[in-house]
Amino acid sequence: MTTYEIILKKRNGKQLTKSEIEYLVSGYTQGTIPDYQFSAFLMAVFFQGMSFGEITALTEAMIRTGKIFDLSDITGFKIDKHSTGGVGDKVSLILAPLVAACGGINVPMVSGRGLGHTGGTLDKLESIPGFRTDLTENEFKKQLKKIGVAMMGQTKELAPADKKIYALRDITATVDSIPLIAASIMSKKLAEGIDGLVLDVKTGSGAFMRELNDANKLAKVMIEIGKRMGKIVVALITSMEQPLGNMIGNSIEVIESIECLKGNGPKDLMEVSIALSEEMLLMGNIVKTKEQARQLLANAINSGIALEKFRQLIKYQEGDERVIDNYNILPQAKYRIEVKSHKSGYIQKIDTLAMGLLSVELGCGRRTIDGKIDDSAGFILKKKIGDYIKKSELLVEVVGQDKNKVKTVSKKILSAYKIGKEKVKPPRSILQRM
Repeated sequence: MTTYEIILKKRNGKQLTKSEIEYLVSGYTQGTIPDYQFSAFLMAVFFQGMSFGEITALTEAMIRTGKIFDLSDITGFKIDKHSTGGVGDKVSLILAPLVAACGGINVPMVSGRGLGHTGGTLDKLESIPGFRTDLTENEFKKQLKKIGVAMMGQTKELAPADKKIYALRDITATVDSIPLIAASIMSKKLAEGIDGLVLDVKTGSGAFMRELNDANKLAKVMIEIGKRMGKIVVALITSMEQPLGNMIGNSIEVIESIECLKGNGPKDLMEVSIALSEEMLLMGNIVKTKEQARQLLANAINSGIALEKFRQLIKYQEGDERVIDNYNILPQAKYRIEVKSHKSGYIQKIDTLAMGLLSVELGCGRRTIDGKIDDSAGFILKKKIGDYIKKSELLVEVVGQDKNKVKTVSKKILSAYKIGKEKVKPPRSILQRM
């Protein structure tokens, strides 16, 4: 077996064996296979694709390069949720404490940072003063036992092959390959030692999978990987035709998440958060029907238990839990510009990708790995698709610490909106269940 022969085999469209895939992944992770050869393998996969068996073997090989968390001594189901990324997607901040507050399910969540035009859960959490996401495995497990929820970043021990392979994909134009995306996501998630996984696969103008057909394919592949590895996996295909909720930015998305747990969340954001939470409660056999799940979740919000669970989570991870009652503790924007509509009419379309890219330009995300984030920066949306707006009425508020960035971005944001005479329906939030 040689690296050359394996690359040639895949280039010619033939199926690789489990041992051949294991050889490539372990060799590349250990440094015995150079970047240029593994790049050739990635490009061969990009063009030739992979069978379910090959993708599962790739996922398993990536998991085996590191450590698998052992959560067997924690009672109750261990279920995580993963989103493929979107603009204004702060669902994890709402769902994790909400599901944990219902009892019977542990929510071990290993999250990521912002990627491209999409925001990252870790960046949002770290806008809370003092909040630690660099938990050790021991701290992670200890916290799960005590409060049923923990949210951390990927450690060096969890699927290290993924980090190295992703960096190579990023510079070889092989990021948007369904087999490689699926293996990347599932290797990290299954290394957590979970029993089940609920997937939020985004589609639309602000998603990585812009076409519904591609979102379906990705969901199908990840469900099949889970099945072959003895895990329960459910996927919801959700819309990213417009930003989720009314806030885009790190600290202001924390505020919106807290408001959701107080029962004051915007309709689309609550719909997606509740739907994914329902799936977790059903998966963990806490309830038998969606109606029962919905009632349990409503009770957790209305009674204040869900909000208290979030407070507990912040406190356990060394954040300032006073943020629940006092938003001024969060980073505050120094500059604010109101962007008003140039005409009267209905909001017919929002270019969500453009909004995401503008948020990065404003400072909500990173342009380089070591780029600095402005946690106070963001957009506060006053109107969304289907809403009527009058000329000179407030459309978006642009906020941040950098005066020039706030000014520059506020001049560009109108181009992301299409306003017309005909009324359109807001996009459905939940498109499909798989």
